[in-house]
Amino acid sequence: MTPSKIRFSELVGEQTRAEIFATVLTAGPISRTQLAQRLGLVPSSVTRMLPPLLEHDYLRELDTAPQGRGRPQKMLQVNPDKHIVIGAKIGPAQVSAVVTDMAAGVLARAEEPIGDCTPETALSAVADLTRRLLAEAPEAADRVLGLGVGVSGHVDSQAGVCRYSALLDWNKVDVAGPLRESTGLPVVVNNDVNTLVVAERWFGQGRDVDSFAVVTVGPGIGCGLLLDGALFSGATGLAGELGHLPLDPVGPMCSCGRRGCLEALAGDRAVLRHLQDAGVSCAGITEAMELARSGSGAAQTVARSAFSEAGTALGRGLAGMCNLLNLQKVIIAGEGAVAHDLFGPAMSQALQAHAFSTAAHDCAIHVDPVHHDLWARGAACLVIQDAVGAALS
Repeated sequence: MTPSKIRFSELVGEQTRAEIFATVLTAGPISRTQLAQRLGLVPSSVTRMLPPLLEHDYLRELDTAPQGRGRPQKMLQVNPDKHIVIGAKIGPAQVSAVVTDMAAGVLARAEEPIGDCTPETALSAVADLTRRLLAEAPEAADRVLGLGVGVSGHVDSQAGVCRYSALLDWNKVDVAGPLRESTGLPVVVNNDVNTLVVAERWFGQGRDVDSFAVVTVGPGIGCGLLLDGALFSGATGLAGELGHLPLDPVGPMCSCGRRGCLEALAGDRAVLRHLQDAGVSCAGITEAMELARSGSGAAQTVARSAFSEAGTALGRGLAGMCNLLNLQKVIIAGEGAVAHDLFGPAMSQALQAHAFSTAAHDCAIHVDPVHHDLWARGAACLVIQDAVGAALS
């Protein structure tokens, strides 16, 4: 554990101080009065907790111009440069990583293709990228809080173990232990979509609601849940496996070895299989999107039908989730979100058709197409949350 992490842990070790820091991080700049109101505290409690955070430059208090008469108002904000964080995402063909500041702003990035996704290869790539990024900013080495890692599938975040990932073909893989040993850093591991829930809750589209889902589309269909202001992982970290919701018992085979899962009906392979079955040659999902948007004749019709069919299956899955959880918002993300213009109309139609009562009306749909750093930035947020020791709400 780095000296900087020890100092920070000591400062936010008191839960009220942790909540104060987290609120300023996500809602700042914010006045002391506003901070007390948001946390349900008396102003004197806020005043009592602030001095160590201000003295050690974790928080800064800045004057703002007065509105009308009166003295300038003092506003609290986090010093984002006090620490840095490493975030990494393990995929089946590539490992990506970023360095962020304390506000999850990306400072540097790197990625490395991997020839296979065995645990040894993938974890070695994560360690290599971590060392490479820190070597590019050696003056920041003493400020690093830790390493966050996002992995698909069933992840036991307490143990740092991936219990099962169909996408990676992993079973009971210790992720945190080997990386802690190879990098010398504290390591936090979670399901990769759960990392996006943390990022959206603190810095994105989830700041204004207490119950939402992040649903990722692409090679797989992933889901992370925030319910009543808290990340919901289930009894053993398995919650959110929307992609393996069984929709068609005689449907196509899924990567998990079962038939008719939502992922098998709405993922990239479902689109490509639709094209292949119709005799349309297509090299990959990017080419399928191009064909659907700017192709011609029968091939374009088939491509559009393939995305529409995938959207229908996704909408049915979302309807089931909304009926069960009555969510306020669903954020569609992931690499495949860039094809929302192709699958979105059918998805929305199926959601409306299968939602019970007002479940669809109650739930806003927001599309957040993946950008280069989204996954790894989400993993960095894991470390920030763990270091702060505060709830997401």
